[in-house]
Amino acid sequence: MTSAPRPGTADSPSAAAPAPTAPAPPGAPDTLLGQLGTLATEAFRPELAEIDRLPTLDLARLMNGEDHAVPAAVAARLPEIAAVIDAVAARMARGGRLVYAGAGTAGRLGVLDASECPPTFNADPGQVVGLIAGGPDALVTSVEGAEDSRELAVRDLDALGLTAEDTVVGVSASGRTPYALGAVAHARARGALTVGLACNPGSALAAAADHGIEVVTGPELVTGSTRLKAGTAQKLVLNMISTLTMIRLGKTYGNLMVDVRASNDKLRARSRRIVALATGADDAETERALAATGGEVKNAILVVLAGVDGPTAARLLEESGGHLRAALAAAAP
Repeated sequence: MTSAPRPGTADSPSAAAPAPTAPAPPGAPDTLLGQLGTLATEAFRPELAEIDRLPTLDLARLMNGEDHAVPAAVAARLPEIAAVIDAVAARMARGGRLVYAGAGTAGRLGVLDASECPPTFNADPGQVVGLIAGGPDALVTSVEGAEDSRELAVRDLDALGLTAEDTVVGVSASGRTPYALGAVAHARARGALTVGLACNPGSALAAAADHGIEVVTGPELVTGSTRLKAGTAQKLVLNMISTLTMIRLGKTYGNLMVDVRASNDKLRARSRRIVALATGADDAETERALAATGGEVKNAILVVLAGVDGPTAARLLEESGGHLRAALAAAAP
């Protein structure tokens, strides 16, 4: 496989054009324009200034190569991410909620991650919440000025009835978005746990939170388009926070989604498969166990493995805080 030619070289369609030099960042340092010029995610890359002249396959290879750097950037922050997960899980075990707050792409990613927790982990819809500056309309269109409002973040959090047991994760590629900063500041003042997830070093968002996670992904293929590498990094981190927190809360048995909510035919089939994988039961025994437990996968596994009835399985799980391994141990003679 050949690598993509570098723009401005003899192998590229732009060989005749001299490679441009990086312009000086515009704007005074104390203005927003000047501040953006200091951010790694906003940096201009002169070596990519002719990419619009490349063949499409070369463009695809170039972009794919850019994306390869994202997992390594996330890996560099794993200790901070793990500390966040343990802190979030401890609070959620006491009834706290996980709240994401962001604008634009960051906000949409938070809403996406939150919306996937109920069907995947049978989480209450209010247990993981995604707030986006401008509200639901901002999921599909730009809401003018919403991301610039700290006050809007305060109103959105107050509408949730924020408590000290909750966790608020402010998400912003730049690490300076007023909505995310306002959410973290307000949550911290209320005693909630706060996390600042950014993609620039030395960010105001990370500094404002109890836990800062700065996944530094560098300049984008398209200058300033942080829906690319920065967005991918944010998605990976949010996946990790929600998924591993749910594992810590007993929402899986090994790597099986034993708290899956069977809300459609695919998930009902998956429920039967999970019970069979966890227990080795045949189809008939799996169906009987699910029927005895109202379709609850975790309960059905306990019925099969512990030889108890449906109500007993429900009681054992309640007493064990929903942890299947603990319930199985309690059921053992």
